[in-house]
Amino acid sequence: MEAPLHSQAPINKTVLVVEDNVANFVLIARMLGFMGVHCEWKTSGYEVVEYADTLPRLELILMDIRLPYEDGYSALRKIRSSESLKNSLVVAVTAEASQEEMRRAKEAKFDGFIGKPLDPDRFPDQIRRIFMGEPVWELNEL
Repeated sequence: MEAPLHSQAPINKTVLVVEDNVANFVLIARMLGFMGVHCEWKTSGYEVVEYADTLPRLELILMDIRLPYEDGYSALRKIRSSESLKNSLVVAVTAEASQEEMRRAKEAKFDGFIGKPLDPDRFPDQIRRIFMGEPVWELNEL
């Protein structure tokens, strides 16, 4: 049986969560917090590159695909063309969870895909696997 989440060693990482829904962000932030992961938040893909460049460190970007002003695909293109962020891990996190959307995310060069609704029992393991270099492409069908 796996040890409870809070008893595991903290993961000293920083994650930028790009999510326009406050309730979704709070859920993600709490799950990451229990893991010992620091998170930052932006509500749109707009200015993500500029904001990410101000962070002293950044190990992962969790990017919603459907965002106001600039969607996740457009923001990903900017990240990939940024000299300082082009090699950043960017994982799509979306309610538009389907095989077609996952294929589109792969073609766009996202590093992974986690479908919503997020599963609190699976999410910490998904994040740990991403940090260990394992590609995570999961729909999270409940």
